[in-house]
Amino acid sequence: MTTNQYNQSLDKNQANYTSLSPLTFIKRAAYVYPNKTAVVYGERRFTWKETYQRTRQLASALLRYGIKEGQTVSVLGYNTPETYEAHFGIPMTGGVIHAINTRLDAKNIAFMMDHAETKILLTDTLAAPTIKEALKLVKHKPLVIDIIDPNETGGERLGGMDYEAFIAEGDANFAWQLPADEWNAIALNYTSGTTGNPKGVVFHHRGAYLNALGNILAWEMPKNPIYLWTLPMFHCNGWCFPWGLAAVGGTNICLRAVRAEEIYELIEKENITHYCGAPIVHSLIANASDELKAKKKHLVKGMVAGAPPPAAVLDAMAQNGFEITHVYGLTETYGPATFCDWDTDWDAFPAAKQAEIKAAQGVTYHVSEDLIVAHPETLEQVPFDGETMGEVLFRGNNTMKGYLKNPAANEKVFAGGWFHSGDLAVTLPNGYIQLKDRSKDIIISGGENISSIEVEGALFKHPAVMDAAVVAKADEKWGETPCAFVALKPGKTVTEADLIAFVRTEIAHYKAPKRVIFGDLPKTSTGKTQKFVLREKAKTI
Repeated sequence: MTTNQYNQSLDKNQANYTSLSPLTFIKRAAYVYPNKTAVVYGERRFTWKETYQRTRQLASALLRYGIKEGQTVSVLGYNTPETYEAHFGIPMTGGVIHAINTRLDAKNIAFMMDHAETKILLTDTLAAPTIKEALKLVKHKPLVIDIIDPNETGGERLGGMDYEAFIAEGDANFAWQLPADEWNAIALNYTSGTTGNPKGVVFHHRGAYLNALGNILAWEMPKNPIYLWTLPMFHCNGWCFPWGLAAVGGTNICLRAVRAEEIYELIEKENITHYCGAPIVHSLIANASDELKAKKKHLVKGMVAGAPPPAAVLDAMAQNGFEITHVYGLTETYGPATFCDWDTDWDAFPAAKQAEIKAAQGVTYHVSEDLIVAHPETLEQVPFDGETMGEVLFRGNNTMKGYLKNPAANEKVFAGGWFHSGDLAVTLPNGYIQLKDRSKDIIISGGENISSIEVEGALFKHPAVMDAAVVAKADEKWGETPCAFVALKPGKTVTEADLIAFVRTEIAHYKAPKRVIFGDLPKTSTGKTQKFVLREKAKTI
């Protein structure tokens, strides 16, 4: 037997191996950029040295109050310094951060805290009405620490101590340790399922480290960017950007609520360079008043994820000096996991064509192993024809550990050694993937598959359309036909017949909606359209 010479007396040791963890990023930021501004919220400003000290104080205090490795600390926080600090301070203890969606109801929050076995809860006092009710429903009440926002009035204290008093008990020089195993959990995020209880998605240190770097590579982020928090930090841990921004010594501009006025004001005041958000956030920015748009004087880079952004929205953003990168992923992939890797040859195309290309989901992140579109059962990869649909399958280090306490779901979602996304897509001739629908959202009309995303894209091209969603409506003749729900821009009007006629000029006639219902669209707590609500509504029309 041949012995591998490179395995002889060449073992792992403290000098040549450590666990990968994004916690190392803040240690480095405090060393390299001690006096650079790390976090801004109103008049509050903290340097990287101060932020690192505060995270260590938080970690030290949590340990004093009994947090042990593998235990959960939940955070009901908005985009404020406390929520940012929690992304480092909690895992420094070996504990796991569970960032709670601020828009959830008490019943859902109570379920999550019980399921996660939450030991300590950091909660914003302005969320007190919901949290107060949730605490009545939990089986085991956690220790409650109140986050008091000096920029906001009102709110009720539910705990015996506020956040500042709590971390004051901690040691600013606390000597935290890297996890013994990079596979250890760092974060817990719950999916926003429409049926049954949400599933707890577990992130590990290695995946969080790699995806934070993946964001930097995909977005070509420079050193010291100025990042506006339009994306909720609770959403997939802010797509791993709390950790990534420490890696590049960025400045976190906190924004508690997403409003077009404040976004443009902060772009001007703080010289914002980067921001992220769901398509609805970009639509809000794109449809702001001319007066607000005039405040912006420099190029700003945006990252959009969620449902594929309509090409019309991307085109409008480009015209206003926003350079948009489209990414795609799921909670189970730490947020973004693919992106439309831009080919400079495409710069010669007209703006509308560029926007159309950018709406594709593209290729895998640098830190992933593989991404294919394939038959969900046979795992046979679809041809690169832009027409044959299959399921999007992921494999790599930026795929979750699994669902907490749910072995049956894990067995199903990891079948065949791939993560099954449940998303349907095609592979374009250049190898880029393009989403067509969630498997449950595809419309089958007369035996033909109709992508709701394609119909929505056509609707968005109409100048009066602000928001749109398309679902299947039962039809005696065709089985199903597209039914559109549309929100119009302020002051704009269009009739149902005219809008249907317009769509028929953009796509095949049989794909056009047979009905159009006008009004606001129901949204999930993360800004996604609740198509299950619309499907129920379509049954009554």
